[in-house]
Amino acid sequence: MTPLLSVRDLHKSYGSRIGCTGVNFDLYPGEVLGIVGESGSGKSTLLNALAGHLEADHGEVLFQTRHEGLRDMRLMSEAERRMLSRTDWAFVHQHARDGLRMSVSAGGNVGERLMAVGARNYGDIRAQAIDWLGRVEISEDRVDDRPSAFSGGMQQRLQIARNLVTGPRLVFMDEPTGGLDVSVQARLLDLLRSLVREMGLSAIIVTHDLAVVRLLADRLMVMKSGHVVESGLTDQVLDDPQHPYTQLLVSSILQV
Repeated sequence: MTPLLSVRDLHKSYGSRIGCTGVNFDLYPGEVLGIVGESGSGKSTLLNALAGHLEADHGEVLFQTRHEGLRDMRLMSEAERRMLSRTDWAFVHQHARDGLRMSVSAGGNVGERLMAVGARNYGDIRAQAIDWLGRVEISEDRVDDRPSAFSGGMQQRLQIARNLVTGPRLVFMDEPTGGLDVSVQARLLDLLRSLVREMGLSAIIVTHDLAVVRLLADRLMVMKSGHVVESGLTDQVLDDPQHPYTQLLVSSILQV
């Protein structure tokens, strides 16, 4: 099987401080990769470099495009990257407000992404928006409400609907359950797991919560000080960690 995303020797630094370095991995269609580590480990830097939000210093981020085969994201034009981010890629922010237009209705937030890829029929756009609100458990009678009227959990579900309505093949998620109450987290995780499976999505999820990657991720990378110190199948890494840092992460959770 051909990888959907291939990352080779990716490096990003901030002056003398390393953000991430020497990162190599392949992500296959329908696969979910979790990236874990403490604050400052480099996981968010890596995610943002992969998604094109940060410019890496060197390395390759190769994506299997629909029509041109493998393309290096770093060599794409700004227009090509923008179109990719509206179609085949999506980014779910930790804070939903960063991924929503707070002054636009719930239906408008979902419809905007459809319009960005060429949809123009108002009736069809509204119908798809209502359908997607239902899929993320937001009732139809909230379609004209603004996100500011929603709870944090509902805002996050709305952000997911906005991102997934165009049927992307790769979704980046930055602490998607961070800051939510435990009961809300559980509901959101169940929703994400069902959507990933139903749509056959590939995803890269950054989190400090090992329970999140246990539930969602097929494979796991553990980062420390900008380096990937351990990687493998999620259950294998969590049940039998080999690196001392991974052992420390796992044991700290078990002691809570």
